[in-house]
Amino acid sequence: MKTYDTSNVRNVVLLGGPKAGKTLFAESMMFEGKVIERRGTIEGKNTMSDNTEIEQENQRSIYSTLLYTEFMDTKFNIIDTPGSDDFVGGVYSAFTVCESGIMLVNATQGVEVGTEIFTRQALKHKKPLTFAVSQLDHEKADWHMTLDSLKNVYGAKIVLVQYPVNPGPSFDAFIDVLKMKMYHFKDENGTREELDIPADQQDEAKTLQQELIEKAAENDEKLMEIFFDKGTLTEDEVRSGLKAGMAKGEIFPLFCLSSKKNIGVKRIMEFTINTAPSPVGVENELKDGTKVKTDSTGPAAIYIYKTALEQHLGDVAYFKVMSGKLTEGMDIVNPETGDKERISAIYAAAGKKRDKISEMRAGDIGCTVKLKSVKQGQTLCGSNCEYVFAPTKFPEPKFRTAIKAKDPKDDERLGEILNRAQAEDPTIVVEYSKELKQIILSGQGEHHINILKWKINNIDKLDIELIAPKIPYRETITKVANAMYRHKKQSGGAGQFGEVHLLIEPYVEGAPENNKFKVDGMDMTLNLKGKEEYPLEWGGKLIYYNCIVGGAIDARFMPAILKGVMEKMTEGPLTGSYARDIKVYIYDGKMHPVDSNELSFKLAARNAFKEAFKKAGPKIMEPIYNIEITVPSDCMGDVMSDLQNRRALIEGMSSEAGFEILKARIPLAELYRYSTTLSSLTSGRATFTMKFAEYQQVPANVQDELLKAYEAEEKEE
Repeated sequence: MKTYDTSNVRNVVLLGGPKAGKTLFAESMMFEGKVIERRGTIEGKNTMSDNTEIEQENQRSIYSTLLYTEFMDTKFNIIDTPGSDDFVGGVYSAFTVCESGIMLVNATQGVEVGTEIFTRQALKHKKPLTFAVSQLDHEKADWHMTLDSLKNVYGAKIVLVQYPVNPGPSFDAFIDVLKMKMYHFKDENGTREELDIPADQQDEAKTLQQELIEKAAENDEKLMEIFFDKGTLTEDEVRSGLKAGMAKGEIFPLFCLSSKKNIGVKRIMEFTINTAPSPVGVENELKDGTKVKTDSTGPAAIYIYKTALEQHLGDVAYFKVMSGKLTEGMDIVNPETGDKERISAIYAAAGKKRDKISEMRAGDIGCTVKLKSVKQGQTLCGSNCEYVFAPTKFPEPKFRTAIKAKDPKDDERLGEILNRAQAEDPTIVVEYSKELKQIILSGQGEHHINILKWKINNIDKLDIELIAPKIPYRETITKVANAMYRHKKQSGGAGQFGEVHLLIEPYVEGAPENNKFKVDGMDMTLNLKGKEEYPLEWGGKLIYYNCIVGGAIDARFMPAILKGVMEKMTEGPLTGSYARDIKVYIYDGKMHPVDSNELSFKLAARNAFKEAFKKAGPKIMEPIYNIEITVPSDCMGDVMSDLQNRRALIEGMSSEAGFEILKARIPLAELYRYSTTLSSLTSGRATFTMKFAEYQQVPANVQDELLKAYEAEEKEE
């Protein structure tokens, strides 16, 4: 295939809910461009997009797929994305490299969950959208219901460019009010004829044309003046107004479509060429916040938006040329790591079909193989260029589980598999928690994680299990307490002896230092000789004071005492969780001239700390998350009721584009499988984000339950 100039490239992401028809629409686009000779079907398991075993088995897209077609001297780079919010990572990646989107709406369903969710995300990413009502040939197609649902959700933003003449199994024609023509299709290969609008359709067509012209004029002052002066606009002027309105997110042009019969595909492609933005001059943000225009005369730089491991091929890196030109055999460098790479080959990709080309210019999207050390989100540059493009910002995980191999011998292999999965899909987050002694696997939803489990079981042939993750509780104290402990051991030869007296109190940020205490009704005054402050990697602080006078404990044993205290901070006395925010004062003790050693004082300090901790009003603290839920108004009551049952504190509510935005604080312990529950309560129409806020003390009844559970666990062990 030929090399395309930046102005002749259109990068388009296909959006919509499950079963909206994105994959078949992409097939028809490639068929129109002669990239494929026959269109595949979902049932036939032979589409270019859904080319993996699990997608064919589920008959739905699970991964985003890069495709291309050539039409009217323009190269379309198409990213077909999954319709489920659980696989939203592919959509976010596509928004990074595509300038516009096409939103498909199923004519049998109207506006669905995916329609609403992905429209919100497209607007947030400032991507202009064209809407298309698909599957108008279906026996249950309902144009009026679909149009009503679109107008109910998006109001006046929906502007008809086309409407169908005969929706249903016999669908073969639509009226185009931009062209003011009727398009009739003679066969299922897209062969069309352009006809005059029939007399019985003239009035409706003229009314809709006037609405289209007025809407186009609203978005451009010059066009508004022309409209007031002449009462109408030319076809090109209407396009110009639509383009301006789409860029602002104020207009969603609406088209008719049947991908199965290849009806309307060509017109949407024509409209996209004329109205959707090309990459020319698009500003791409660098990591330092500055911006670089897409320009083929600039220095060479590519952004890796996706990586994948493919059987028989190895690692494949998908990229967009952000600046300059990329040529076969070119040497490039990762400016962040200094790693050098060579582009052995450049491919235009249509799923697993790849056409080799010698050069790609700024704005184009392709893939390459055999790069040594490239990850998603990285930039590679040619000589005299040090661009580092801002990586894609993916949503925070919403579902959290623990994962383990059924056979402990497979732990190392499981780690390798999970690291690879995380590299391919950055919305999968893997971490090993030393504290919880679990591998914690996080993703966008339960289905997201179950698909990964299927891959590990069936592709990697490894037996694993998913279990409820433990909660990273923290332990702290609420009052002053002291204790002493003497460690004494004699078993022949040198013995062990160490005695430590210590006092503990809660640490509060910004509180003044204190050396006077009342403990068990008695006043104590300590001599603060030395102070050490330790920020803890798990949050909070330990403040360690040396208050020893008169040489009761030799200075050489003080580090061992600190070590003993710190060991007990890493395994709190209540539940074995990390302890935090404590001041420890070492104020007395005893030594033995022969038997005292570091081990003795470490053990004495551990046990003295443990005893003091249990007398100091100990409390368990739990992680609290800020949660923001976008929920349809009619589901608000059910969602709020469920939150209250989960110990959530509602902090605020607001409205946005027909949805309620609910803000709350909720314990992490109450969020296990929440994404599944929320989906069930709202029929999948709600979404949420969650982010760690702080640690708070658990209620007394919850603390009692946790202590009993820990005691039972210790007895079992």
